[in-house]
Amino acid sequence: MQTKMVSYTLETLPELTEEDIASLEALAARPDSEIDFSDIPEITDEQWKTAERGHFYRPVKRQITARVDADVLQWLKSQGKGYQSRINAILRREMLTALKAAAAK
Repeated sequence: MQTKMVSYTLETLPELTEEDIASLEALAARPDSEIDFSDIPEITDEQWKTAERGHFYRPVKRQITARVDADVLQWLKSQGKGYQSRINAILRREMLTALKAAAAK
């Protein structure tokens, strides 16, 4: 038997039916005391303090064409293999810094 892979993005999620909405509302109305933790313990506040967000996240890579100053490219390549990964790491660091700054406002 062959299975079909289904994937969704936020833009392509199917509309919730009335039955789906009713089910979600009933679930949200249940008190936390009814949650069954018999197969996994509840996470404590102490554990959340050391949690790492996105530890297993592997972003999808996209191929682009970008113009970079020759001296910048030479500097990146002079550090050995992996200059494209270094470019990505530098851009990611700047993105995260900007996101943190925006969240702090």
